[in-house]
Amino acid sequence: MTRYLFSIFVLCCFSSPALSNEMLTLDTCLQLARNNNPLLQEAASGPRLAEIVIKESKSVYRPQVELNAGYTEQQAAQQVVIGDSSSPTQERNYPHVSIGVDQLLYDFGRSSGRIEAADASWRAADHSYASLEQDVLLRTVAAYYRVLTSQALLQAARDEVTQTEAHRETALALYQQGVVTRNDLLQAEVRLAASRQQVFARQGEENNAWLELNYLTARPAGARSELSDGTMLPVPEFPTDLAEQRPDLLAQTELINSAQARLRQTKGDFWPQLYAHFGADYVDNSYVKEKTIYSATIGLKFTLYDGSARDARLSRAQETLHKERLHIAELRERARLAERTARNDARVGAMKIAVAQTAIELAEENLRINQNRYREQVGTATEVLDAETLLTQARTDLARAQFDYRVALARVSHAVGTL
Repeated sequence: MTRYLFSIFVLCCFSSPALSNEMLTLDTCLQLARNNNPLLQEAASGPRLAEIVIKESKSVYRPQVELNAGYTEQQAAQQVVIGDSSSPTQERNYPHVSIGVDQLLYDFGRSSGRIEAADASWRAADHSYASLEQDVLLRTVAAYYRVLTSQALLQAARDEVTQTEAHRETALALYQQGVVTRNDLLQAEVRLAASRQQVFARQGEENNAWLELNYLTARPAGARSELSDGTMLPVPEFPTDLAEQRPDLLAQTELINSAQARLRQTKGDFWPQLYAHFGADYVDNSYVKEKTIYSATIGLKFTLYDGSARDARLSRAQETLHKERLHIAELRERARLAERTARNDARVGAMKIAVAQTAIELAEENLRINQNRYREQVGTATEVLDAETLLTQARTDLARAQFDYRVALARVSHAVGTL
């Protein structure tokens, strides 16, 4: 009696929160993940930051306006010597203000390369976000089906408890009639305890599966709903070119474009810059007629030597471009491998489901026959318990095969970038 009450207590501790009336479908979970997943919300700043960099890079084409103002005190005013005498040319203490406007006219692709690189980096950030979204959606699909699988495994464990309890009652009745030994009853008791422990383990797995699904969809940790078991993802057709749809390949293509633009930007460092300057300089000086001088300049700026920094930047840009091109080739091969593996797993999963369904029918018939044989005293208790184990294993195999098949279909969609 004490052990029975303890079992009831543990069952209550491990029981799931009450289900809500909400029917939760896979499409709903995917939409919740798209809108509310904390990882995606954090990553959404990536494209926004890249867009800000574009605005910053385009500022080079706009005038640069500088204002300088100050007040100078000198030990003595500057003077000019004329014959044997001298005469001051400025005040000893004076305020001064200058304003200048600089406008870049042409720099041989340095600025345009920087802008093109920023544009490509923004597109790469956008595709990278989409790639991360695909990863999160795949995890959401797996978590959704993991909940369904854990529920199926929990039901199989509960069915085994029910079957073992029924066998225990049969063994008890036969033992009381003196037909079987106490060993049969003890076997049933031990197997019943093991089956109840399996129920506890399955309940824990279901709770963990719900916790993961709720995290991915940003739902409360204790939220529980009824899941739709009929949702299946369509199998995508074989794509002609994975780079047309996979966000990570699209992002890598833009990174190559960015590297090419930065290479052009770096090559511009070896050429001069053509600029225009407009200025107004005011100095408070009572010894001169024109206190404010206006000026306009068209000029060239060129760095003659910078300690080989330009050469180093050029080599780095060339090596970066080479690396990005090699990386996209590796990504393509990895994507093809992921797609083919997922399709193969889906095909194998479908075959495993068919076999598991047949196995359940055979296991149910096997259990029925052994139960009848035991009641008629032509079979043993061990045969009944073994038949129960076979049936539970067959149901477990079916649940796991269905999980593998459904997740494999999601992996196919993920591999081609259409999840």
